[in-house]
Amino acid sequence: MNIKSAYNTWAYNYDEDKNLTRDLDAEIVRKEFSNQKFDSILEVGCGTGKNTVFFASISNQLTAMDFSDGMITKAKEKVKSENVSFKIRDITKEWNLEEKKFDLITFNLILEHIENLTFIFEQSHKYLSSKGLVFINELHPFRQYDGKKAVYEENDKTKEIDAFIHNISDFINSANKSGLKLLKLDEYWHAQDQNKLPRILSLKFIKD
Repeated sequence: MNIKSAYNTWAYNYDEDKNLTRDLDAEIVRKEFSNQKFDSILEVGCGTGKNTVFFASISNQLTAMDFSDGMITKAKEKVKSENVSFKIRDITKEWNLEEKKFDLITFNLILEHIENLTFIFEQSHKYLSSKGLVFINELHPFRQYDGKKAVYEENDKTKEIDAFIHNISDFINSANKSGLKLLKLDEYWHAQDQNKLPRILSLKFIKD
C-alpha cells in the first residue's frame, strides 16, 4: 500500500475516527510543553493539525510539514495563525527548508512509516539550533511486536498502513550517531489501556 495515498484517503475522516493513540499523543504533547515557549518549531508530520494549533501558541514561528496533500488541506482549515507556514515534504529525502534553525523539532506518530531513522535524525541535527530539542511520540514497539499498526476505514473495510518496526534501541542509537543525546524516555498508556502493553513511546533528544 502506498503510505501517502492511504493518508490522503484517511484525511477526510481522521479527526472523527475513534483513535486512542492519536488522542493520547495530543494529551502528552500538551502536558510536556504547556509551560514552555520557543522561538521556532518544526512540526514534522502535522497531519490534520491536531497539535499544530497548540504548537503555534507556544512558538513565535511554526513550520508545519507533511507529505500528504489531504492532511495539509485539513490542517489549513483549522489553523489560521499568522505565525504558521505549511510545507509539503517527503522527509525520506532532503528537506530543503529555507528556515535554517529550529529550537524544537517534533515527530508525532509518523516514524513507524519511515525505514531509515538515521537519515531523519541527520536532517533534524542539520536544522536544529544549538541545544535544540527533538521530541518524538511513536506507537510503542511493544504494540508493533503484537501486530498493531495504524488502520483506517475505507468502503466499510479496515485497511492497515505499511509500517516498519523500530526497537527502542534503534531510536536511541540512530539519534546518537547523528549527534543527538537522549534527555528523556517515557512510556504512556491511555486511560482505557489498563493491564495492556504501553501505547506510546516518548523520547526527547538534545543537539549535542
